[in-house]
Amino acid sequence: MSGLQCLAAENIWFDKHRYDEAEKHFYEGANGPTTQQQQQSSSHGAGDQELVTRMKCLELENHTLHKVVEDMRAALQKLESRVAVLEKSPAPAAGPCAKAAPVQATPVKQVKVTNGGDDEDDDIDLFGSDEEDEEAERLKQERLEAYAAKKAKKPTVIAKSSILLDVKPWDDETDMGKLEECVRSVQMDGLLWGASKLVPVGYGIKKLQINCVVEDDKVGTDILEEEITKFEDYVQSVDVAAFNKI
Repeated sequence: MSGLQCLAAENIWFDKHRYDEAEKHFYEGANGPTTQQQQQSSSHGAGDQELVTRMKCLELENHTLHKVVEDMRAALQKLESRVAVLEKSPAPAAGPCAKAAPVQATPVKQVKVTNGGDDEDDDIDLFGSDEEDEEAERLKQERLEAYAAKKAKKPTVIAKSSILLDVKPWDDETDMGKLEECVRSVQMDGLLWGASKLVPVGYGIKKLQINCVVEDDKVGTDILEEEITKFEDYVQSVDVAAFNKI
């Protein structure tokens, strides 16, 4: 007996999976959709609901934008109308551009004038321009004097300089004390003598090194050298060793 004949003789159900599928569909129809199908259906429903909500929001936003555009268009039309009216209307002839400052009234001088032998006195308003000019000039002069007095009270800075002089004698026999006495005898406005010392030069000769403070506007180095060299019995030469502004 062949294999096919043996299988045909056996009691085997080859189409069982088809009957199982048909049974499954039967029970699903009788009991309603399964949980998986319900989830899929609910997910589709939620997606549709979200889409509807978004569409409604877009419609509302579109409506709001349309309203804003309409308002802006109306405002622009009003502005154009006002500009057109202003361009057509003539400019004011003599209107003040800004609020003018209050003008003080000119003082009026009343003068009594007698006519012939009449006893009545007529009051005449005259604008005393000459008196006003004199008053303005007087005020101006007073202000100038006050400014000058204030400026005079302010202390002015006096420019001064510190000068170090080298005064050389003729030889080693020169009396250096007498030489210094002669130098300090030079007195003038704006000159103040300071410290001094004897500095060896060589061969027993010493020079006098003396400091002084001068006012630049009153005393110069040329004047000092000229005055000191007048003592020719003691002074051979005068040199400026240092010069500093104070």
